[in-house]
Amino acid sequence: MLVSRLMRTALICALSLRALAAFAETGVTDNTIVLGMSTPLSGVNGAYGVEMKEAIAGYIRQINAEGGIHNRKIELVALDDGYETERAVANTKALIDNHKAFALLGYYGTSPTTAALPVISAAKVPLIGTISGADNLRTPVNRYLFHVRASYGDETEAITDQLVSLGLKNIAVFYQNDGFGKSGLDGVTAALKKHGLAPSALGTVERNSTDVSAAVQAIAKVRPQAVVMVSLYKPTAAFVRQMKNVGSHPQYATLSPVGADLLVAELGNDARGIGISQVVPYPWNDTVPLVKEYKRMLSQQSKTPTLSYYGVEGFITAKTMVEALRRAGRDLTREKLVAALEGMQGYDVGGYKLGYSTTSHNGSKFVDLTVIGSAGKVLH
Repeated sequence: MLVSRLMRTALICALSLRALAAFAETGVTDNTIVLGMSTPLSGVNGAYGVEMKEAIAGYIRQINAEGGIHNRKIELVALDDGYETERAVANTKALIDNHKAFALLGYYGTSPTTAALPVISAAKVPLIGTISGADNLRTPVNRYLFHVRASYGDETEAITDQLVSLGLKNIAVFYQNDGFGKSGLDGVTAALKKHGLAPSALGTVERNSTDVSAAVQAIAKVRPQAVVMVSLYKPTAAFVRQMKNVGSHPQYATLSPVGADLLVAELGNDARGIGISQVVPYPWNDTVPLVKEYKRMLSQQSKTPTLSYYGVEGFITAKTMVEALRRAGRDLTREKLVAALEGMQGYDVGGYKLGYSTTSHNGSKFVDLTVIGSAGKVLH
């Protein structure tokens, strides 16, 4: 009789443990939630990922110090992909399979994210925030990818309309020869077409390269009034310098991924007058609650805080993830996280609004036009 009872008790315990295991979600324990991130942390474009990671990690530290999410602390695993497509895919597999990430955030770049997306979709792991405004990542809607920034179409339309309003018609395009650059080129071309115009010349640079000589030769010969640059800060700086060396001085405009602070550091005084579209609020505007909170967090965690647009975007990404985790509840699953995000149709991050639904994961259409002034100050 005693043996029978013991066997029955053991069986009930085994079944209970099996049931608990069946309902346990990968990357979630009683005390922790694991989040993964793949971004460039080294190499030519490493500064971008470092700025974003520092803001995300800083906000996570703050949330953990306050008790976490439903009494769970967040663990961030950030892997360096060097802005290389193959490494981003390998990192994504490692984050999901080896590090058991519950969800992902803060990816960087159109081509790396596009290549990693099939892995993400197959595993049904939500990804919040990627530094890309490319249409191929937005249409059709991917159930597991949520954007926190405006599209490249939104940015290039604002830039192009501004240039045309100034009476400029001879507008060339310098772009990175990958998904990011081509998406930006498509946006400029579409925006110019609305005004009965087309790019007067095209020039390209390869990803992770600063060899812009062929692009300078192709664009300088048409004597452009303006050049829209869809490139990152090092090739952008190289292009502006070499155009100056051949005696060409058009109006320059570029998109948010360039990183205003990094471009100024690279170009010095030659950066003055370059227009930059921005997709998050001005990091030096204390009247925006989001920015005020971002600056307060940095000052509490560092004696020498550095403000940047990438930092603000990382902060927005982290806040969006944390809010969605809260709304998803204590019994956390990936599908509940997706449902919570799709229910955030009017989420105010603090003067910056995001909106998701089952038919749109675009998040925002916010675009602000800025220009680099004297002493490298970004004016808006």
